[in-house]
Amino acid sequence: MQCMMLFHEDATEQAAGRGGGDPAYWPAWMAYVQALNESGLVVSGHGLQPPAAATLFRLRDGKRVVHDGPYADTKEQLGGYFILEVPDIATALEWAARCPAAARGTVELRPVLPPPPAA
Repeated sequence: MQCMMLFHEDATEQAAGRGGGDPAYWPAWMAYVQALNESGLVVSGHGLQPPAAATLFRLRDGKRVVHDGPYADTKEQLGGYFILEVPDIATALEWAARCPAAARGTVELRPVLPPPPAA
């Protein structure tokens, strides 16, 4: 099964870690990413730019509504994701438990929808 693993981190801690204020931030992430890649479970994945770099799009009554930057002020921010090919959710949970974001934020696991049946 494919499972998406999303990393939600505390906004303040994420900014400090990515900016170099927490010297343990990047080494912990690099070790985790390396171990996950070596496991052979990774289909794809990326870290994300901070919410200030986001563009939000809505279509309302046929009109485009575009907002640059963060829309909602939330404590946790989406920092990145992986798509994993795992035998079961228990395996994904084992990898979530090793994730640096789990100790201070949230690791969200969502099964990927299978492709629709052929018409």
